[in-house]
Amino acid sequence: MARQVIPDPSRAPVSFAAATVTAPDRGWDLLLVCVAGYIATAVGRIHQLLPTFVAAVLAIGVYIVHQTGPRRIERLRAPTTTYVMALLLWVALSVPGALYPGLAFDLLTGIFIKTVVLYLLIVGSVRGFRDVERLAFAYFAVTALYAAIVLTRFKLGSGDDWRLGSLYYYDTNDFATYAVTAMPIGVYFAFGRHPLAQRLVSALSLALLSISFINSGSRGGFLAIVAVALYILLGYKTIPARWRILGTAVIAAIFVATASDRYWSQMRTIVIGDEDYNRTSETGRWHIWRRGIGYMLQHPVLGVGAYNFQFAEGTISPLAKRQAYGIGVRWNAAHNSFIQIGAELGLPGLFFFVAVIATAFAALRSVVRSHPGEPVKSRGPPQLGQALTGSLIGFVVGAFFLSLAYHEMAYAVLGLAVALRKVTLGPRPTRFSTAVRRPIW
Repeated sequence: MARQVIPDPSRAPVSFAAATVTAPDRGWDLLLVCVAGYIATAVGRIHQLLPTFVAAVLAIGVYIVHQTGPRRIERLRAPTTTYVMALLLWVALSVPGALYPGLAFDLLTGIFIKTVVLYLLIVGSVRGFRDVERLAFAYFAVTALYAAIVLTRFKLGSGDDWRLGSLYYYDTNDFATYAVTAMPIGVYFAFGRHPLAQRLVSALSLALLSISFINSGSRGGFLAIVAVALYILLGYKTIPARWRILGTAVIAAIFVATASDRYWSQMRTIVIGDEDYNRTSETGRWHIWRRGIGYMLQHPVLGVGAYNFQFAEGTISPLAKRQAYGIGVRWNAAHNSFIQIGAELGLPGLFFFVAVIATAFAALRSVVRSHPGEPVKSRGPPQLGQALTGSLIGFVVGAFFLSLAYHEMAYAVLGLAVALRKVTLGPRPTRFSTAVRRPIW
């Protein structure tokens, strides 16, 4: 009797278009509120600004209980998640052989595990596009709240006090990069198709972020915001060109109106600062980066140990020998996230870190391309995908001048990127499919 091959629908190849998730919006629920609270505390540090509870433990518990639909643990599977977990493993492996194992262990247990949990909760908690949008708005809102409190509680002075000094949790340069990562999300909510009240609040928040950013006086942050501005003008094509130009012009006008002469003098040193300490001093960035590359090459597999860059500066750097003669040596931070991770975790750690960022960009790119015929003025995954791409660009440029390899802000943005890909394109299709042979009687 003839046998006919009947394809099994469950094993059929899944195209990106067919895999697009169209589940109805379910609104806020307890888990999403907890994850938003976790973003507010881990990134926005609002528990250090206002009395509130830390939502992490509650979010973890609710997520474990709510193992249904898009919140199943297997939906965490993504290339970025794989590399984040590999990076966590490499941090753990670096502890025994670290120059100072206690520092590496403290980073692992006190900081980085919590950061990875934040990433996993963001990716795991979302059920649809609106959930990602809610968490993205939470990220932007707490950044604006932080900026508002900075403006009201920290005053600028004259002379060396022309810029912000020590802040809550963040230092001035870290805050500048943090603000830049939130700005593209603010542009999305201010100029996209959202309720008028949300657009007005977002526009006001962007102005607050711009002013507080200027007060930071950060040169690395300035380069980051220039990169983001160029991306918004040339690459953020899901918002009409007139709105992109208007938004960029308004922010530029705020810079012109509020930035002091000292600020612009500081920014000019980026291109004409031949006498700047970062180029001439042994404790400047250029010399620190060279020494950091040396640590990476001397310890290529596991590095000097997580969070041990400064300890390496004070113990194994060429300058450390001076301490035997009573000459003090500064234990410098890496001031470059890529050199930081390479020196502390070796070449494999650097590979994992770069792969985390690259796969997140790829995830956002696939989201933007998933709706090629969608109108420019519509509100959906491509628009938010381009906003998060701008945020990630801002982080990468800012991180080139700061030690942010393990920082919560990076993994929050990465989590939003992977979460958006998860709810837009669904589970990743298998590479091969097979047909089930069934007899026809």
